Amino acid sequence: MSKLFKRTKILATVGPSVFGEEKLKEMVYAGVNGFRLNFSHGTYDERDEQIRIIRKYAAERGKSVAIVQDLQGPKIRLGDIKDNHYDMHTGDEIILDYACQEHDGGNVLPVQYNLAEKVKVGEPVLLFDGKVEGVMVEKTSPTAIKIKVENDGFVMSRKGINLPDTDMGGDIITEKDLADIEFGASRDFDYVAMSFIQSADDIDKLRQIMISNGSTAQIIAKIETKKAVQDDETMEAIVKATDGIMVARGDLAYEAGAEIVPIVQRKLIALCRQYGKLCIVATQMMSSMVDNPRPTRAEVSDVATAVLLGADVVMLSDETANGKYPIETVKEMKKVILYTQDHSKILPLDKETTGNYKNYDAISRAVVSLAEQIKADIIVAATKSGATAAAIAAQRPNIPMVSVTSNPRVAGQLALYYANSAFVRPYDENYAFDEVQDLKNAGYLKIPEGQDYLTAVIVSGLRDAEGGTNQIQIRRV
Repeated sequence: MSKLFKRTKILATVGPSVFGEEKLKEMVYAGVNGFRLNFSHGTYDERDEQIRIIRKYAAERGKSVAIVQDLQGPKIRLGDIKDNHYDMHTGDEIILDYACQEHDGGNVLPVQYNLAEKVKVGEPVLLFDGKVEGVMVEKTSPTAIKIKVENDGFVMSRKGINLPDTDMGGDIITEKDLADIEFGASRDFDYVAMSFIQSADDIDKLRQIMISNGSTAQIIAKIETKKAVQDDETMEAIVKATDGIMVARGDLAYEAGAEIVPIVQRKLIALCRQYGKLCIVATQMMSSMVDNPRPTRAEVSDVATAVLLGADVVMLSDETANGKYPIETVKEMKKVILYTQDHSKILPLDKETTGNYKNYDAISRAVVSLAEQIKADIIVAATKSGATAAAIAAQRPNIPMVSVTSNPRVAGQLALYYANSAFVRPYDENYAFDEVQDLKNAGYLKIPEGQDYLTAVIVSGLRDAEGGTNQIQIRRV
């Protein structure tokens, strides 16, 4: 069954490489479980079209697929660069000017933030997410700074700028973010990812804004600032306040130091598992496949490590957004996930899971333990809110799970949870068992060789009973 059920999910970024309808269809069929729409780029009309295409082919494929709205946040970016490429060399002096409206090919580059108000002489300025390093040498006008380039490289339009030693201050939710949240609330987004989280208070503020806009999406906190990982207490508070975490390793490395990233990644995955929250590992997981048809051994090891640590999701960024081999990258990542899960168990937690509801945690532990003891073929969770399925996923079962819900939004959100395959079905007393029966008849679930039936452990709740999930069954299919 492992060939049908990869337990760690794949989130792919939509960009120019996969804008077309056929490419997005191929992505769905290749095994993508969720799509990230980066609101640092693109128009609302493009987003509407991408949502339409993704939902169309997810329905055709018969699977739930999550769509993530990734807010830009206060990330500083270059403006549009002539011909989308500008070479830099060691010793070059470059002007970054907020007032520059159009790049003419010279050394004055447009930037989407007034760096002259914040950056001080001697502070590092990292361009194109750290690919080009520079240092601020002079404030040349109220809107411009001069930097001296310290290595050869190039930049492209709208690529990020990191300022690891600069005190930015201010609010992390920008005017652009507010407009994008309002747009997203009326669209079909399952998650909203918030950039440059610094504390749990940032998440609480975003949640109130989303509620006021009528959004039913869940929140993913992107961990990419030095302040967010300054101590274990801050990280734990952020995990408890949010619905999910994205370990945004690129900006985190530039902001807080590359050496901390592996340890922070392990801590955040463990905290998410402990509290039953979604955990996404992101950035440069297979970055060589932007230009090459095969990943490096180091990249394969990186993906496998995230799987072994128990991450819910591994994410592709430039690989699918701008790469030459987006479909091949998804297929290679899927191969690594399947091989890893089939040949090694998830590393155990030091602490017991402690989600928001004790009864869900207790039942989820019982379900997984029972399923493993009787060597069940599948776990089935009938869920209204998704809490039951999320709690079971937090136990990191080695058995695939089907979640059945009558709510399409819940199914979309569960599409990214560990080991989950979520399906929408109108509610009735037997809808969990009926869904598994239909999946078996359709060939999606296969009876193992040498057996006459599938053994399913079904967890559900009696509709009129108090306390939510309260029933466990063992059924033959």
